[in-house]
Amino acid sequence: MTEITPEIVHDHGLTTDEYDLVVKHMGRTPNLTELGIFSVMWSEHCSYKSSRVWLKKLPTDGPHVIQGPGENAGIVDIGDGDAAIFKMESHNHPSYIEPYQGAATGVGGIMRDVFTMGARPVANMNALRFGAPDHPRTRYLVSGVVSGIGGYGNCMGVPSVGGEVNFHAGYNGNILVNAMTVGVARTDRIFYSAAAGIGNPVVYVGSKTGRDGIHGATMASAEFDDQSEEKRPTVQVGDPFTEKLLLEACLELMAGDAIVAIQDMGAAGLTSSSVEMASKGQVGIEIDLDHVPVRETGMTPYEMMLSESQERMLMVLKPGSEEDAAAIFRKWDLDFAVIGKITDTERLVLRHLGQIAADLPLGPLTEQAPSYKRPWTAPAPAPDVGALDLPAPDELPQLLLRLLSSPDLASRRWIWEQYDHSVMANTIQKPGGDAAVVRVGDTAKGLAITTDVTPRYCEADAFEGGKQAVAEAWRNLTAVGAQPLAITDCLNFGNPEPPEIMGQFARCIEGMAAACDALDFPVVSGNVSLYNETNGQAIPPTPAVGGVGVLKDIEVSTTIALKGAGSKLLVVGETAGHMGQSLFLREILNREEGSAPPVDLQTERSNGNFVRALIDDRMVLSCHDISDGGLLIALAEMAIAGNVGVTLEDITGAPLRWQDLFGEDQARYLIEISDQNMTEIEKRAAAEGVKIRQIGLTGGSELAITGFGSVSVDKMRTSQESWLPHFMAS
Repeated sequence: MTEITPEIVHDHGLTTDEYDLVVKHMGRTPNLTELGIFSVMWSEHCSYKSSRVWLKKLPTDGPHVIQGPGENAGIVDIGDGDAAIFKMESHNHPSYIEPYQGAATGVGGIMRDVFTMGARPVANMNALRFGAPDHPRTRYLVSGVVSGIGGYGNCMGVPSVGGEVNFHAGYNGNILVNAMTVGVARTDRIFYSAAAGIGNPVVYVGSKTGRDGIHGATMASAEFDDQSEEKRPTVQVGDPFTEKLLLEACLELMAGDAIVAIQDMGAAGLTSSSVEMASKGQVGIEIDLDHVPVRETGMTPYEMMLSESQERMLMVLKPGSEEDAAAIFRKWDLDFAVIGKITDTERLVLRHLGQIAADLPLGPLTEQAPSYKRPWTAPAPAPDVGALDLPAPDELPQLLLRLLSSPDLASRRWIWEQYDHSVMANTIQKPGGDAAVVRVGDTAKGLAITTDVTPRYCEADAFEGGKQAVAEAWRNLTAVGAQPLAITDCLNFGNPEPPEIMGQFARCIEGMAAACDALDFPVVSGNVSLYNETNGQAIPPTPAVGGVGVLKDIEVSTTIALKGAGSKLLVVGETAGHMGQSLFLREILNREEGSAPPVDLQTERSNGNFVRALIDDRMVLSCHDISDGGLLIALAEMAIAGNVGVTLEDITGAPLRWQDLFGEDQARYLIEISDQNMTEIEKRAAAEGVKIRQIGLTGGSELAITGFGSVSVDKMRTSQESWLPHFMAS
C-alpha cells in the first residue's frame, strides 16, 4: 500500500488544510485511491470552490427555463412541446498541450453533456482565443485546434455553425478553447442525472477505460509553467465514430422507459459520474471495478476511477431492463456492463479483486466540499483615453482596408470552411453573420445561437465588460430576428488566489448578473475555468457567453447582407464616438488603452425590442449589430456580404469624425429598409423613445463616405478574406 506523504498530497493538488479536512471526513488516513477521488472532486474544475459563492449571484430563472445550472446542461422551452438543451465548456489546458485531441475531446465532451439529457445535438459553436500572430506557437495551435474541432464534429454529423476567434498576446501561454453544443428534445422526454431506487443496477456503456486522461481535472485546475508540455499523458484521446454510435444507442434506449438516471463520464470520469449521480439522488453507490470494461491490463482502482477515457456513460436502469438495454448497445458495437448497484448508505464503495478498494462518504465529496470566499480587490476602471492624433480624412480608404485585414476583424472563412456547417440540412444562417440559425426539425421554428465576449473591455472595466458580453449576445440574437431566451457561459480567468484576479472575476459576474436581470436573459448552464496563466502571467479576463434565442418563423430571419440598390440605411441607437479600447485605437494608432464603452441596459432593451418588432413585421431587409470596429466596419461587412455598395452621408447631423466612424458605442444596430417603410419606422421610434438616424443609401460598387473618400467592395472583400489564409500558409 502506498504511503500518503506530504509530497503525494501536494502532487494531487490539495493544500495541507484540505488534506487535514479529508482525514477528518474519513476518520482515518485515506488510501491512494480515496486520496485521488478527493483530489479530483475537490479540484477547481469539479468543485468550483473559488467561484460557487459568486455564481449564486447570476439569475437562473425565467418563464422559458425548464432546467437551470446543476445538471449536465441547461434547458429552455421553445414551444410546441420542444426544448432546447445547451451548454458551453472549456478545454483550455488540454488544447494548449495537445491541440488536436484537446479540442476534439472538448467537442465530444460537450456533445455528451447534451445528448445525455435526451437531446439530439443540432449545432456546435466554439469560442477560441489564441496568442499573438507572431508568437512561434500560434500557427501550430490554430491548425491543431481547428482540425480537432472539425475532425470530431464532422465525423459526428453535427454542424459547426459559428463562433468567434481572437488573437492577442495575452493568450500566448494559455489559449482558450470553449465549445458549445445545442440540442433539441421533447419536453416530456428529458433525462436527468439523480440516481434513485435502492438496489437498481448501475450500468457502464460506451468505450473501454484506458489510462488516458488520468488527472485531467487536476491538470485543468492548475496554472502552467515551462514544464507544461510534460502533461501530454493527461490529455484524453477521442474517437468520434464511437461517440456517434454512443449517441444513437443512447437515444434508442431513451425511446423506452428503462433509464432511471444517466450521466456522462466527463471530467474525473467514473469518479465524478458515480459521485454526482448518487449525491444528487441522496443515495449510495457500490461499484465492482472487476466488471469495468478496460482496454489495458493490470489497471488499478486508482487508474480506473480517475481515467478520463472518452465516449463513456454511466446509467441507473430499472431492474429487469438490463438484457434489453444490453442488446441495444451490443447492436451498436459498444461495451455494456452492470458494474454496481444503488444503496441506501450515501457512500461510495469500490470493490476490486474481492477487496474493498475505497469507502468514502458522498457528502464531503460534493456539497460539503471546500468553498472559498477568496479576498478580492475591485480593479480600478481604466481612465478615458487622452487626446488622439487622428489621421487626415483622405487616409480613410487605406486605413479601412488595414482594419478589415487585421487579425480580429479578418474573415474566419478559412476556419469555418473546415467545419461541416450544413450537415443535417437545417442550417439556415451559416457562419459569418451575427448569429447562426438552425431549423428545429421539420417545423417553421428556428434556433439562433451566438457566442460573445470582448476581453479588452473586461480588462479595462470588469463590470462594464461583463455587462457587454451578455448585452452583445442578446443583440446578436435580436439582429437575426430571434427572441433571446437564455445563456450559458464559460468563465475563463487566471489564478483566483491573487485578490486582483479574483476582483476581475467578481466584477465580471456582477456585470453579467445586472445584464441578465435587465434583459430577462437568465443563465441556465456553464463552466468556470480558472488558473489560466503561465509563469504567473494571467490571460485577459474572458467570460464567454453563449446565447440561444428562438424564431417562430425562420422565414422572418434577417441576415447582415445588403439586399440591393435604392434602400435606406438607418442607425438605431446613439453614436457618441467612444474610442477607448476600440480596435481603431489599437490597430491604427497603436494604443491599447482607454475606458470600456458604457453599457446602458435599458437602452439595450428598448433598442433591441424596437428592432426585433420591425423584423417581425417584415420591415427590415438586413440588419447588423455594431460592435468591434464600430459603425464603418459593420457597414463594410454588410456591403461585402451583399456585394452592394453604400454612400454614407450623415451619422450624427454634424460633420463626420473618425470617432463617429470607428467608435464602439453600444446598443446600436444598422438596418436596411425600403423607402416606403421610413415614415412608419420614424413614427414607431418617436413613440418608443428610440433614437434613429438615416445615414446613407445603398447602391453602386463602392463604400463612399462624404468627405473621406471611397473604397470598392471588391477591395474590401480581398482585404478581409486574405489575411487568415496568408497567415496560416506563411
